[in-house]
Amino acid sequence: MLHFLAFLILGLIAGAIAKLILPGKQGGGWLITMILGVVGALLGGFIANAVFSVDTSSTFSLPSILFAVLGALIVLVIYGAVTKRGSRV
Repeated sequence: MLHFLAFLILGLIAGAIAKLILPGKQGGGWLITMILGVVGALLGGFIANAVFSVDTSSTFSLPSILFAVLGALIVLVIYGAVTKRGSRV
């Protein structure tokens, strides 16, 4: 249970950092930021393990945070493309 809570906090931090890095205005509040960050952390962890053979099992280690932010950036770009495409209808 504690690991799950730490993962949610990591997702919120990664999502917030990704929103700060990415230029422009992204919609959504803290809940959307946390969901995007958690999905990004999962994606970043997969990329770290599959491509770079980096262990990201420790939640708040530097590689975990860096790859979570990288994954959150990717997810945020996809989220922005999907929501903009839907609003042009």
